[in-house]
Amino acid sequence: MKKPVPSHVVEQAARQKLLERGVTVRDIAEIVYSLQKPYNESMTLEDCIESTDAVLGKREIQHAILVGIELDVLAEQKKLSEPLQFIVEQDEGLFGVDETIALGSVFGYGSIAVTTFGYLDKQKEGIIKKLDEKKPQVHTFLDDLISSIAANAAARIAHRSRDEEESRSREEVKKREDEELIG
Repeated sequence: MKKPVPSHVVEQAARQKLLERGVTVRDIAEIVYSLQKPYNESMTLEDCIESTDAVLGKREIQHAILVGIELDVLAEQKKLSEPLQFIVEQDEGLFGVDETIALGSVFGYGSIAVTTFGYLDKQKEGIIKKLDEKKPQVHTFLDDLISSIAANAAARIAHRSRDEEESRSREEVKKREDEELIG
């Protein structure tokens, strides 16, 4: 039996693919900041970067990034068979597979992440909007994946803020966050 690909290799590959497509952790964190700042005045952009990094540490997110970006690149190269080539290249409105993959990655952070994902999918803030409008590159999957990552990172901050309001110890918060890394 073949050995599985080590987690750090998958994570590095996903992060590298994001960079190759012009997306930085900071770009995503800026969206998180705009989402959470009205509810958490003491939050900093660094907090959002840390939360975004934590979300990118989840295997399920990494796998979604790798699959989604690969499909976007294949569509750019016109290597998908028809009619899928046309559907992905045009980001047809009734094609929901891109949202389905991204939405599947949101469930780990609860209903707040799900509703935030829906909001970002419609509002297209920051880098999401840039990706959605960037032609001739295809970002049918990537814009939704960034919405998913930002929604997860924002929800993570919201949950952490509640834990702090409830005066949970650092150890309790760390334990809960470590449990979130499963998946």
